[in-house]
Amino acid sequence: MPSPEGRRAFTAIVNPAAGASASAATLVPLARLLREAGAEVVVEYSRGLRHAAALARTAADAGRVVLGVGGDGMVGCVGGALATTGAVLGIVPAGRGNDFARQLGIPSRPDALARLLLEGEPRAVDAIDANGTPVLGSVYAGVDAVANANANRTRVLRGSAAYYVGALRAVLTWRPADYRITVDGQEHRRTGYTVVAANSGWYGFGRHIAPDARVDDGLLDVVVINRAPKPLFFAVMRELENGLHVRRPQVEVLRGRQVRIELATPGRTLPYGADGELPGVLPVTATVLPEALRVLAPDPAP
Repeated sequence: MPSPEGRRAFTAIVNPAAGASASAATLVPLARLLREAGAEVVVEYSRGLRHAAALARTAADAGRVVLGVGGDGMVGCVGGALATTGAVLGIVPAGRGNDFARQLGIPSRPDALARLLLEGEPRAVDAIDANGTPVLGSVYAGVDAVANANANRTRVLRGSAAYYVGALRAVLTWRPADYRITVDGQEHRRTGYTVVAANSGWYGFGRHIAPDARVDDGLLDVVVINRAPKPLFFAVMRELENGLHVRRPQVEVLRGRQVRIELATPGRTLPYGADGELPGVLPVTATVLPEALRVLAPDPAP
């Protein structure tokens, strides 16, 4: 990881097609501070997530600290490429949600972030294997994944506005899904809005879906939002910002090392999401990967 002179060498991976202005506004002052401190910084521009993963592996093979610059999609892609390799990830939060960075307490101010990247010690955190793909934050299947798909399809709105409109459409047209949820071999049948297998407590642009989740406990918090009248569901959605939704009887939290989410209704399909991306449709099996990733992050609060 360090150069022969004992200084860290960084490769920053940026997707110029996604939030370019935000990424530049964050990365430019950060890179200047790192270079002024004597660190080497190389910036690589990816053509997409698959190319970003390849760039991350190449940089890691050269012994460099890999910086994921962007939101949860980019950070999840880069971090997922490094999972189980022993390489070191640095997170540069430059997206809309930055949910995994929020969970880890990654600072957003360039001076504080530069200090962490230069002086911090790598911290071992868990990841998730989701149908063979490494994921950092969470895997979710329900109205949230449909909202994600709606936002991706819109051509008029951008950013958070597209997501909010997509979420509204998803809720208004939602038919309760019949889930078969298997946690460490024990089957649960539920009907409702979503199932979230959470490594990180935050998802969906700052919603505290699993307030008790930890990234270093070797477990997934499985949050199930069961059937409820739609006005009540909107109240639950508002409470996601501070985690109070888990007090409601319609919300259930299970825990385990492996979670399989599938539909019990023949003929219906439902997408699942992972770190803001949509890898496929149910069923999905999410398995925790204990201490799979080394990331430059503050020590957890006691």
